[in-house]
Amino acid sequence: MKTRRFEDVSLGEQLPPLEIPVTVALIAGGAIATRDYFPGHHDKDAAQELGSPHVFMNILTTSGLVERFVEEWCGPEGRFKDLKIRLGAPNYPGDTMTFKGEVTALDADTRTAEVTLKGKNSMGNHVTGTVAVTLP
Repeated sequence: MKTRRFEDVSLGEQLPPLEIPVTVALIAGGAIATRDYFPGHHDKDAAQELGSPHVFMNILTTSGLVERFVEEWCGPEGRFKDLKIRLGAPNYPGDTMTFKGEVTALDADTRTAEVTLKGKNSMGNHVTGTVAVTLP
């Protein structure tokens, strides 16, 4: 995987979309990997008792997927400087979340690009936010 250089990035540049199939394994595995043992993330019956139709994704899994989306664009030498996200519609199994993003700010002094992004599923935006990444 090649890392983008700051000089090769332009304001308004669109990141390639990324589709993430939302599965029980992704939701439960992400919760367990982040040590989030809340039953709504891995036990369908417990989630339904809470009023949810199925297990639902936790914010740490979402955060990791945001980082994956940006890193697939910038490459492995990009350094995350800031990540600000907000959750919206839940991610449930059987849906697909599609990430889209755009470079909305560039700082030549710090070689930092800001990406504004959203991850949308069939119910609306699951996650919106910005990520600042320093490039070589």
